[in-house]
Amino acid sequence: MSDSTPETPEIEKPTAPGSPEEITRKLEDFIKNTLGGQVLFTRVEGHGARPSADGDDKADEEAKEDAGAAFEFNYKPADIKAHLDRFVIRQDEAKKVLATAVCDHYHHAQMLREDRESDSTGPRLEFSKQNVIIIGPTGVGKTYLVKHIADLIGVPFVKADATKFSETGYVGADVDDLVRDLVAKANGDIDLAEHGIIYLDEIDKLSSGPERGGRDVSGRGVQTTLLKLMEETEVPLYAPNDMRSQMQMMFDTRKGRTGREVVNTRNILFIVSGAFGGLEKLIEKRTNRKAIGFVSSDSKGTAAEHLFREARTKDFIDYGFEAEFIGRLPVRVVCDPLSADDMFQIMKNSEGSLIRQYEREFAAYGVKATFADDALREIASRAEEEKTGARGLVTAWERVLRDFKFEMPSLGLPELRIDGALVRNPEQTLVLCRTAAASMVMELGAAHADEVRAFAERFQREHGFTLDFDSDAIAAVAARAQREGMHVEAMCMKLFKDYPFGLKLVTRSTNETRFVITPDAVANPDKFVSELVVSACRSQPDSTITDIIPDVPAHES
Repeated sequence: MSDSTPETPEIEKPTAPGSPEEITRKLEDFIKNTLGGQVLFTRVEGHGARPSADGDDKADEEAKEDAGAAFEFNYKPADIKAHLDRFVIRQDEAKKVLATAVCDHYHHAQMLREDRESDSTGPRLEFSKQNVIIIGPTGVGKTYLVKHIADLIGVPFVKADATKFSETGYVGADVDDLVRDLVAKANGDIDLAEHGIIYLDEIDKLSSGPERGGRDVSGRGVQTTLLKLMEETEVPLYAPNDMRSQMQMMFDTRKGRTGREVVNTRNILFIVSGAFGGLEKLIEKRTNRKAIGFVSSDSKGTAAEHLFREARTKDFIDYGFEAEFIGRLPVRVVCDPLSADDMFQIMKNSEGSLIRQYEREFAAYGVKATFADDALREIASRAEEEKTGARGLVTAWERVLRDFKFEMPSLGLPELRIDGALVRNPEQTLVLCRTAAASMVMELGAAHADEVRAFAERFQREHGFTLDFDSDAIAAVAARAQREGMHVEAMCMKLFKDYPFGLKLVTRSTNETRFVITPDAVANPDKFVSELVVSACRSQPDSTITDIIPDVPAHES
């Protein structure tokens, strides 16, 4: 038998209606389409790996081979700070502390893994996690710092608002969902998820101080449930109170899995942050520092900034945090408020500058937007008055540019210079833009008319026919030329290249050599000239087609 004989492909047997396979398929479709959009845990790598969703045995083997794969970390604190300097202005102390804490955390994680994998019979390494708490007002870059660290080192990053969680998940979300979200962000790679970063904002809202009495469900209780995550615990991959997770576990169990996969939080770095309004008063009381006399608002802000740097564990406990909870956040970072000059530098030098976003938005309509320094300083000053940090830049710019973003795409101006005069009086500048656009239309119309007339003159010299373009036809030629990316004269040559022959036919019948070109001729030039020929034949009823076109034999007429 020849080796080249093709094999007969196996024909997949149709699934019988009502069979277990049919029911399973429908339930899987229900999960994907109704309960959350997609099944997240279809493929898990590393230890605890399970088969792919389609039950491919090859995926099982690959997962086993990858089980020994580990997250590698090769950065130094200076490398991380240099990366952050590209995106975050100021906050040098926060960058240094965060960079050092991240490097220490991941280097220790590698050492612990190597120690577990070694054959040494000596005592095992111990490691106290360096979870981080960041203190600072809104809009100073707390989230931005953590996000770009995660992007640099290549680990999954989950951000959440602490106020959305409840102690057991019966009112709000369950804190264990943070760990499951890391697995989802890691595309099911448990080993990578176990080296991720969880960032909780608004952590100060969980305090249960005297002024926040009665907030146990979303405050003290959540602190208690976070304790186990911040040290070391194993979180079930399937949430016991989530329908989607339980149904997914059922399907995986049918495929031979135990449904007991877990994620260990030993190497997950936890970073929390908040504004901590009122904490400075507790520090002030402890240190017996009281301002005497009248103090300006700027001085108050500076004083609060320095007081935050002296925060101790007792201050956080008095603020309403559990001692065990705050004790698991040994690294404390203070972010400085942003001044007007800081916001100017953010717009001018940051790689993630808001200015780049506005340039792209205008460029989408063919408008080149340029920003002058005096405009940036004026906006920075206004943003500082908003008291919302860098977020105030968006507010200030939107007030100034909202009408320009609406009208510039339709005005047709190729450039918009955004300077101090525009920021101070946007209405007047917009009027000037409208005037300039009207003038540009008139100038372009005159230029287009000259190009069309030049074509008509050359056409008359070469072929003896006069083409009279009315104003609407000139505008139609210009619009079509712009639409197809051609010069006006080139567009005329393209549209009317066949007119010499057609107009000769008309002239033989009517002796007419002057023709008016309308917008219809621009839209459909072949149809226009054909109708002229037909009209010429009808105007001479005694003539035949051979009279107009002598080269055509009589038997073909």
